[in-house]
Amino acid sequence: MREPRSGPRLRVDPVACEAHGVCVEALPEMIEGDPWGYPVLSQHPVPERLLGHARRAVDLCPTLALKLVAADHATRR
Repeated sequence: MREPRSGPRLRVDPVACEAHGVCVEALPEMIEGDPWGYPVLSQHPVPERLLGHARRAVDLCPTLALKLVAADHATRR
């Protein structure tokens, strides 16, 4: 099955993140932890089947560092 090219994407604020690892536990399909516990996000859009889990991971972030952004915002810098 192909990954969609557009759709919401996960973003993390590296300054706000304190490596609690909650997002890694909540959404291991899209987020891995580095050796220090900081999230490494998938570069792919969040598949529709995982949107609910992605929203939950965002809601669970204790420092509000994890965001789910629309496709058009994900490419802007």
